[in-house]
Amino acid sequence: MSAPATDTPADSLSTTSANPSTLPEGWLEVTSMDLDAQGVARRADGKVVFIDGALPTELVSARTGRRKNNWEQAQLTEIHRESSLRVRPLCPHFGLHEGACGGCKMQHLDAGAQVAVKQRVLEDNLWHLGKVRPENILRPIEGPAWRYRWRARLSVRHVAKKGTVLVGFHERKSRYIADMQTCKILPAHVDALLMPLRALIGAMDARDTCPQIELACGDRVTALVLRHLQPLSSADIARLRAFAAEHGVQWWLQPKGPDTVHLLDEGGEPLAYDLPDFGITMPFRPTDFTQVNPHINRVLVSRALRLLDVRRDERVIDWFCGLGNFTLPLATQAREVLGIEGSEALVARARANFEQNQASAGVDKRLAATNFVARNLFEMTPELLMADGSADKWLVDPPREGAFALAKALADIHQARIGAADAAPLPAGSDGWAPPARIVYVSCNPATLARDAGLLVHQAGYRCTAAGVVNMFPHTAHVESMAVFERT
Repeated sequence: MSAPATDTPADSLSTTSANPSTLPEGWLEVTSMDLDAQGVARRADGKVVFIDGALPTELVSARTGRRKNNWEQAQLTEIHRESSLRVRPLCPHFGLHEGACGGCKMQHLDAGAQVAVKQRVLEDNLWHLGKVRPENILRPIEGPAWRYRWRARLSVRHVAKKGTVLVGFHERKSRYIADMQTCKILPAHVDALLMPLRALIGAMDARDTCPQIELACGDRVTALVLRHLQPLSSADIARLRAFAAEHGVQWWLQPKGPDTVHLLDEGGEPLAYDLPDFGITMPFRPTDFTQVNPHINRVLVSRALRLLDVRRDERVIDWFCGLGNFTLPLATQAREVLGIEGSEALVARARANFEQNQASAGVDKRLAATNFVARNLFEMTPELLMADGSADKWLVDPPREGAFALAKALADIHQARIGAADAAPLPAGSDGWAPPARIVYVSCNPATLARDAGLLVHQAGYRCTAAGVVNMFPHTAHVESMAVFERT
C-alpha cells in the first residue's frame, strides 16, 4: 500500500487537533483518515504519519515501518484515547495481527461513520481537484453492511507443508492467502462453503493447479468459476459434480483466459439478476462485469433514473453501458435509447438482454427503440461524439479511469461555440447537434469524477446540481458516487 506524499484536504476527513508538541513523547493525535483508511497524524516537526488501524480523534502510539522525507507509514500499537466511533469488528480475520485478511479496511469504524468519511472524500475531491461544489448533497445510498458481496475472486493455494488448502482473500499487504474459515461480507450460503471448498480442492488430483475460484451470485443461482491450469481428470469432474449437487451451486470452468469460461454441465437455470422497479431481468456470465452489491445496485439504478427524469419524448445515451444495467431500465421510460460500450462481447450480450426482455414484456410495457454500439470511449473526439447524434439526457457510468475523453469532447464543442480563442474548429455539419440538457454521472473513483466534473463545469457549460456517495462496498475504503450536471 502506498502512502500519499502529503496530507491534503482532498485525501482526508479532518478534525480539530491539538498542538503535537504538547503531547507525551511518542504519542500521536489522529486528525483525519486517508483514502486507504489509515489514520493521519503529524509529529511535532510537521512530518505526516499514516497509521494503520487508527481513527480520527484518537491519541495513539505507533510503530513506524516505512520512512520518507516528508511522511512515515506506521502501525497502531496502543490507543491512549479511543474514538467514540470505534467498534468491535465482526469478522475474526480482520485486524492488524499476523495473517489478518486484507479484504476489509474499516470494520473497526462505525458503519455510519464510514459513509461520512466517504462523503467527505467525495466533496474534498470535487473541490480540490475539480474546483466544483455541488449545489445539493444527495442523501447517501446505503444498504446491508454485511453479507453484501455477491461477487468475489477467491484465491486458492494448496499448502503442502501444512497439509491444507486455503481459499479466500489475500492477507493485508501480502501475496499470501489468509487462512479464512469464515467471511461476514459474503452471503451466508457462500460463507458456509469456504471450508467445504477447502476440503474439495484438497481431495482433487488438480489441487496444485487450481489457483482461483470466482464467485458470482445471481438472484436464483450461485456460480463458481474454477480456474485450472491443467486439464481436469474424470475423477475431479465427478468431485465437482458431487459438490454442486450437495451444495446447490453451478460450476463453470476456466482453462485459460476469460473467453474460455464455460459451464461444466449445460442446462439448469441461467445466471441472472432482477431490477424489479422496471420489470427487467438481466442474464449475465459469471465473468461479466456486474455490481458486487445487488441491494445497492437496485437503489442506484432507480435513483439515477429518477435524477435523470427521462420523458417519453426524449432520446437518451447510456455511455459505458456494459450489459445494459441502466440502458434497459431507461428503455422503459424514453422514446429512444443508445447504449455505447467499448467491448464488442458486452455489446452483443446487452443486445441479447434487450431482445429477451422485449420478448417477455407485455403489450403495454414494450421497451423503447434501443440500439447498442461498440466504441472506444477513451478516444472520443467532437466529431465522433456528434456522429452518435443529439440526446436530451446522458447517463455516464465509466470504469475507474473515468470519462475524460467524453467530457473533453463536450468541452471542446462548447468552447468552439462560444468563440474561445484557442478552440479548434468544429466539424462540418455540426450546427444541428445539441448537448444533453442533463447528465447523471455514476462514478467508482472520486478523483476521476472530480477531474471530469471540472471540465463539465468550467469548460462545457454545466452546473453540478447534486452529488452524493453510494456505499457499494461497506468496510472498505472504496468510494462510489453519483453526480448530476445541468446545462447552464
